[in-house]
Amino acid sequence: MLIDRGSKNWRRAAASLLAAGLVAGLVACGGGTSQIEPFQPNRIIIVGDENAGLLPDGRNYAINGIDPTTLAVTCGSQPIWTQQIVSDFGLVLDNCKAAGATDVRGITRTAPGAKAADLDAQIDAQLAVGPVGAKDLFVVMVGMHDIIDVYENFAGSKYCDPDTRVNTDIENELRARGHHVAEQVNRLVAAGARVVLSTVHDLGLTPYALAKDAASPGQAAQLACLTATYNTRLRVDIVQDGRYIGLVLADDATQQAVRFPSLFLGLSNTSAKACATAPPACTSNTLVTGASTGNFLWADDLHFAQVMHSHLATLAITRARNNPF
Repeated sequence: MLIDRGSKNWRRAAASLLAAGLVAGLVACGGGTSQIEPFQPNRIIIVGDENAGLLPDGRNYAINGIDPTTLAVTCGSQPIWTQQIVSDFGLVLDNCKAAGATDVRGITRTAPGAKAADLDAQIDAQLAVGPVGAKDLFVVMVGMHDIIDVYENFAGSKYCDPDTRVNTDIENELRARGHHVAEQVNRLVAAGARVVLSTVHDLGLTPYALAKDAASPGQAAQLACLTATYNTRLRVDIVQDGRYIGLVLADDATQQAVRFPSLFLGLSNTSAKACATAPPACTSNTLVTGASTGNFLWADDLHFAQVMHSHLATLAITRARNNPF
């Protein structure tokens, strides 16, 4: 039976459909809805590897800014993406704070070289301090070292098939690691926290991959396939609810930067490394000829430089502010 559009029944049905649509929007992990009350975290806790966190002395694994007079590293002058998130919310970061700062609510739990299995202890250390809640924002990025470890050291067949219907041994190993990280992210959600989670940048586009490919064609594609395998499992196995998790796609971002560098202000080199001295010793004063803090995509063989840090910061801040946390 047709319902007259002017009837009360039709208006009730339309209202019900609209409400259902709004609920569906809330559960999208990327988050496309606006918050009723602006999200303001009490604490931001950073976990994962060196792509996400500063060292205790304030140095990073991109390109460190320096004081022009003393040439000493100044942690605030070339901030990495997680620093920018902390700053955007008006908080103070433990590994880059002014002398005498006491209200430090940006907490670094990252470690250079950290892998999926290391995330448990980082989260344990934070939970040991006390319970977490809806005003605690965890920022998570880990997995680069898992992909490189499996690529370089896996004992079985190293063939990665881009056809997702095929499960090779090396892919199953990376799926297990991606699943483990997803479990830890879900553990944070179960504890009541909010999470901004980044995928791993596409390692098939790094100077590391390009060098491997030059020596043995096909290696860049292999690394791209392994990155996609890890990231896909991570994305599939997290809680699919934008009220708790905001997802940042670092792999998509690096692919876009390589394909369309003109979209990234100042970016002119997407294949070479900017640092003549390896991070974390790399500074704006130790770069290769022609490189600056703003024109190279890569700091070294694997780590991205400030252009991508700024881009990821924008994506992450947008998630944190626009997801219905």
